[in-house]
Amino acid sequence: MHDLKKTRTQIIQISVVMIAMMFVVDAIIQPAFYVKSMIKIVLFLVIPFIYINKTRGFEFTKFFRVESRKQLWFSLGLGVIIYGVIMIAYFIFERQLDLGEIRVILGENLKVNDQNFIWVALYIALFNSLLEEYFFRGFLFLGLKNVGFGIASSVLSAFLFAIYHVAIIGTWFEIGLFVLVMLGLFIGGLIFNALNDRNGNIYNSWLVHMFANFAINTVGLIMFGYV
Repeated sequence: MHDLKKTRTQIIQISVVMIAMMFVVDAIIQPAFYVKSMIKIVLFLVIPFIYINKTRGFEFTKFFRVESRKQLWFSLGLGVIIYGVIMIAYFIFERQLDLGEIRVILGENLKVNDQNFIWVALYIALFNSLLEEYFFRGFLFLGLKNVGFGIASSVLSAFLFAIYHVAIIGTWFEIGLFVLVMLGLFIGGLIFNALNDRNGNIYNSWLVHMFANFAINTVGLIMFGYV
């Protein structure tokens, strides 16, 4: 019992520290996108991986085991639906979005422009989504769930997932729309956790997360004049 409590505390501490460090990177340091990506890999993948390998009963490979192909197809279909929902939301709130300002912010803070956006978009959709799923849904949610943290593991994971995005998109929207986006991220985190809960891996949420990013990237293509 003492070991489980100790592991829970360590997982939460590591998660909060890693997210706080990424917050500083995103909000204050604001390096170029590729530099930020390397830092994020260290904080969200390498450090949790080292901890997992040193912790008894914590299996890294378990996050990637496929138990149900049917569930993957369900998640794929849900991902397509999420893509549609996000695009509909974009067209509804289009007038409240200043894509020109967002484009300037991306260019100044992350050095993302119309010349490299396609590569950035592919990285975000395919690898960055997997990296975030490994950290928030694998290490944090499934890790805490496996040591008896119960439903609180899902709530905490979803909350920290939303908080993590504050430094990234905090200046993109007006306050009302920003609050709505944060609520959407929190609810999205809960949905991602529910998808992974039954099968104990991160593939289900990764598929949905990937399609959510595809939708955001579609808006990016519109913003940079590709569409």
